[in-house]
Amino acid sequence: MDLQLKHRRAVVTGGTRGIGFAVARALATEGASVALVSRSASHAEEQAAVLREETGAEVIGAAADTGDDAAVTAMARTVNERFGGVDILVNNAAITNPGHISEDDLEAEINVKVRGYLRCVRAFAPGMTERGWGRIINISGLAARQTGSVTGSVRNAAVVAMSKNLAGELGPSGVNVVSVQPGPTRTDTSSPTSTAREARRCSRADLERQWAESVAIGRLVEPHEVAAGVAFLASPLSVAINGDTIIPSGGFKGPIYY
Repeated sequence: MDLQLKHRRAVVTGGTRGIGFAVARALATEGASVALVSRSASHAEEQAAVLREETGAEVIGAAADTGDDAAVTAMARTVNERFGGVDILVNNAAITNPGHISEDDLEAEINVKVRGYLRCVRAFAPGMTERGWGRIINISGLAARQTGSVTGSVRNAAVVAMSKNLAGELGPSGVNVVSVQPGPTRTDTSSPTSTAREARRCSRADLERQWAESVAIGRLVEPHEVAAGVAFLASPLSVAINGDTIIPSGGFKGPIYY
């Protein structure tokens, strides 16, 4: 299927690893120009070089802390100058504080994943509406639909609510906004080099087995499988999907949503 993404211009925040990098690869493979956004300028450029070599597409690295207004403004200016505009925004940047969560930790997570997403929308949506076409895809998470993490539920539910509101606001101008809630997804881990790391790896193996048992396909979803869905949502073919939430979880068992 031709997703009609050739010559489209995309920004992927949190784009240098995991799901973000997989999304960037999928878009570049379809012929889009892609800006990988990361806090580290050198890492962003390193990963951009990897995708340029793999796909032959125009891929650049751009530095920004999406929790900072000035940083997002500067990044948007750089990308717009390089690409001449942006058609697709994939908001994926987030921070996670494991263990006990303080009020400051909660504020930091919301600042990056909720306010940060909105900062990027404000930076790029005006150009999309002016041109009459755009796609904004906000990566949320299944914690929005279940208990177990106050910060995870709060920030991810907020992303869904924000996306729905933005869809109503921007839809008449040709800009679709959706949220995506990946389930447990396999990500890269470093190789263990000590007994302690071996123990952690075993614990992770047990956890992955539990996750696999919780979804209908019986295994963890891979980042490139989430990215395939995101690439479709970034396409003109996805025009009928706006304000909705897509769940590439492998079929999370239990709750029925209707």
